[in-house]
Amino acid sequence: MKALIINCSPVKTGATAEIVKTVSEEIADRYDVKSICIEDYKFDYCRGCRACHETGECIMHDDVQILMDEFEDADTIISVSPSYWADVPGQFKAFIDRCTPWCNTHEPHASISAGKKGYSIALRTGPSMRECERIIQSIEHFYGHLEIECSGNLGFCSVEFKEDLEPRKGELLEFCKQIV
Repeated sequence: MKALIINCSPVKTGATAEIVKTVSEEIADRYDVKSICIEDYKFDYCRGCRACHETGECIMHDDVQILMDEFEDADTIISVSPSYWADVPGQFKAFIDRCTPWCNTHEPHASISAGKKGYSIALRTGPSMRECERIIQSIEHFYGHLEIECSGNLGFCSVEFKEDLEPRKGELLEFCKQIV
């Protein structure tokens, strides 16, 4: 079984990256794990031309296809996202927008293999869980249009730096046990 873990943040050394690292280590005995960072891929914004609604393909050719190949190769996808103004970071949102050719909202559409499971982990610096819930909803909405089964989620509040995760590590380790 293969797991893809996505750092949805452009920051490769912060709390989000620390969660990705911990999850990768914790599930490595059950999965062949690949961790990626959205910042390592280059793609343009969706132009809203709707050509993909007629062809099932995007008119732009960039790293979105590479990312979707990673989704195709994985059995389980885990998206780890910080809050950027109460939602996923713009880089990840731009990727989601570009996945319209694979979304089940129109025919014809491209698709990834059925049977994939998706997990979401959200974190934010403030104390309210509502923001984490919104991020999780964004990710799960994306998963739904790709027909990825939403299988679990976790939110962390009051996390600004990776050191802030230490008292919460037990929660993260328990969540990792649920990733099957």
